[in-house]
Amino acid sequence: MDIKSAFLGTQSVDSDTIINFPNGIPGFEEDTRFKLFHQEGTEVVYWMQSLDNDELLFSVAQPSHFKINYNFVLSDAEEALLKLESVEDIFILIILQKNDESSEKPIIKGSITSPLIINEKTLIGFQKHLPKLDKSITLTDASHEVNLFDA
Repeated sequence: MDIKSAFLGTQSVDSDTIINFPNGIPGFEEDTRFKLFHQEGTEVVYWMQSLDNDELLFSVAQPSHFKINYNFVLSDAEEALLKLESVEDIFILIILQKNDESSEKPIIKGSITSPLIINEKTLIGFQKHLPKLDKSITLTDASHEVNLFDA
């Protein structure tokens, strides 16, 4: 199927690779279907394009790339939402924000208190709020490669 993106233009998407967020993402509850695309020139940052809103695009990355490792428990309701059979099927992304105004070099921050939790097998996800963490972390090491499932 073809989709339109205000930022990426028209893209061909395999319907078997669409990530579903049944409850949307907080602030964007009406947007429930997303597709991951590689950002040109980097294997670290990916685009997560809404299929419901051609103007909604998130920059995302795997937290492990920045040596961020999560240790939290999913509720029974969260596991049911994800249709989770194995913890090994969990795939975590953080939403990134770039601030070009603060210095010569842009600063990239990731929201570590609200990671996106995705079941890699069912491609169902939700955003988990973790209130005991700092609100954000400045990402300074972007030199390693990351493997995401084919986007």
